[in-house]
Amino acid sequence: MEFRGAAAAVLLLALIPATVFSAAPSFSVDYKRNSFLKDGERFRYISGSIHYSRIPRVYWKDRLLKMYMAGLNAIQTYIPWNFHEPTPGSYDFSGDRDLEHFLQLCQDLGLVVILRPGPYICAEWDMGGLPTWLLKKKDIVLRSSDPAYIAAVDKWMGKLLPMIKPYLYQNGGPIITVQVENEYGSYFACDFDYLRHLIRLYRSYLGDEVVLFTTDGARVSYLKCGSIQGAYATVDFGAGGNVTAAFEAQRHAEPHGPLVNSEFYTGWLDHWGEPHAVVSTAILVKSLNEILEVGANVNLYMFIGGTNFGYWNGANTPYAPQPTSYDYDAPLTEAGDLTQKYFAIRDVIKKYRKIPDGMVPPSTPKYAYGQVPMKKLRTVAESLDILSFSGPVKSTYPLTFTDMKQAFGFMQYQTVLPVDCINPTPLSSPLNGVRDRAYVSVDGVVAGILERDKAITINITGKAGSRLDILVENLGRVNFGKDINDFKGLVYNLTLGASVLANWTVYSLSIDEAVKGGLLLDTVSLRPPKTTTPKTPPTKLSPPAFYAGSFSIPDDIPDLPQDTYIQFPDWRKGQVWINGFNLGRYWPSRGPQITLFVPAYLLSTSAPNNITVLELEASPCSSGPCAVEFTNTPNINATTRFTTPFIRDPLNLQGLL
Repeated sequence: MEFRGAAAAVLLLALIPATVFSAAPSFSVDYKRNSFLKDGERFRYISGSIHYSRIPRVYWKDRLLKMYMAGLNAIQTYIPWNFHEPTPGSYDFSGDRDLEHFLQLCQDLGLVVILRPGPYICAEWDMGGLPTWLLKKKDIVLRSSDPAYIAAVDKWMGKLLPMIKPYLYQNGGPIITVQVENEYGSYFACDFDYLRHLIRLYRSYLGDEVVLFTTDGARVSYLKCGSIQGAYATVDFGAGGNVTAAFEAQRHAEPHGPLVNSEFYTGWLDHWGEPHAVVSTAILVKSLNEILEVGANVNLYMFIGGTNFGYWNGANTPYAPQPTSYDYDAPLTEAGDLTQKYFAIRDVIKKYRKIPDGMVPPSTPKYAYGQVPMKKLRTVAESLDILSFSGPVKSTYPLTFTDMKQAFGFMQYQTVLPVDCINPTPLSSPLNGVRDRAYVSVDGVVAGILERDKAITINITGKAGSRLDILVENLGRVNFGKDINDFKGLVYNLTLGASVLANWTVYSLSIDEAVKGGLLLDTVSLRPPKTTTPKTPPTKLSPPAFYAGSFSIPDDIPDLPQDTYIQFPDWRKGQVWINGFNLGRYWPSRGPQITLFVPAYLLSTSAPNNITVLELEASPCSSGPCAVEFTNTPNINATTRFTTPFIRDPLNLQGLL
């Protein structure tokens, strides 16, 4: 049968699926109606920040689902450059770094994504996410048009942005907006050529349809250098302030378009030696309600903070490193547990959009595995042949981490005393060149600790020719402000009395690799005697040394292993590894953090679980049996020392501290 004319056309159209005629996905700014448009309809996002780099991959879905069930319709995340390109041209997007898997999970759960790829991110992350190898050019001006910096950025973005493009909303993915740089108005450079270069770079890879945006503090002075034509200007501010005044600052840069708070602070960051930051739930929900009442878009920073595993924490100035926990007093705890703040925020959101039906996933169970006896292995100085894969390097004057092509951790410096020091003689870093903490010994006897900004001189004694050992710890690079060019190690000469010390032997230490490979355990039994409560902690310092222990989890008990926390009764400061995984730093002698979060996936029921501790100051093992302890209760607020809190911008943080 033959069809002709209009009848044939109608029949043909009827046979074609309706999806063929649906409009392509779109996301844009509607300046006339002061709104975003999603698929042609007005859209307002209520978002939460989650950093995939701070949460094990096995927990991504659980955390995202809890965010979705709180009523969020979007998530915001950073991409830390140094997390994915540890050395130039070497890229890692596997395992916990699998960015594409994370983006796909967001889409599968019905969450759109606000992406912040930097290249600088701040985020209380080491060097603000910039890779340390950029410092090979010692006079490089980061976050500027410096050709060396631009060349590295172009190469990185040439790898990253093509990966992102398929996940843009207009390409069928979850990403609705992409941030250009981060809080650039707070940086000294104010280099518009740099920002314009980034705009062109992003457009060349992502196209003209994607909504680019900037974020700055809610002051006109910040927006002056932070906003740029071609990217929509947004602001950030915390609870307890004047919401109307904050958005008026945005209106100076964007007279029309949606109101956006890209970082509405649910809590605040911590530093070692300060109280754990806590933000009132009542103040938070009052300000959140005010933001949503005026029709603004908001991102709650953080909705879950997570953990600075390993060495990933950053620092602020005057130099103050952040602890392992990035709990942030967020609605979901570091371990992903539900809080009163979570449900209070959910109740506010209910007033403005429908909350998904169904049960909120519960907090994960925690298990107290109890005490694990520990046994001393050997000191760092005794282990240099195992720890320094590259071997000793001779140098007239000290070499930095960058000189030795080492990013994180520890380096050992050795020289000899050139003269007799019968009477106490000052060993000094007159230019404050210890970055960041140095553990000093003479012929194996601890002499003291030098610390950036805090202790630049100690007195030592010894004979001419005595060996001087200095173990230098990188405590985390500055992540905010003008001092992000943060070199590590002994970055200036040390003096003994009035003389400059010279003729150094420098060891780059591959401690993580040695621990993971079991090299420290090759000749050591891990069956120390049973112990009960550790004895009185030592009052004297001892040389930095490794300790080890192991424990088994029965495989016949249902639901084990479970998440847990490890604490260090009567230990002072150090680093801990579980089954070769670098869990992070502990420093109970300074606080506020006492326990470290241990995700269940690190533990095994089929083999003993090995714990390796590098104690830097003094362990309780010197006075008798000693142990670490696994508990089911976190403690991240037990400050024993107090310093002035770091406040990035008092206007933005009214009511926080």
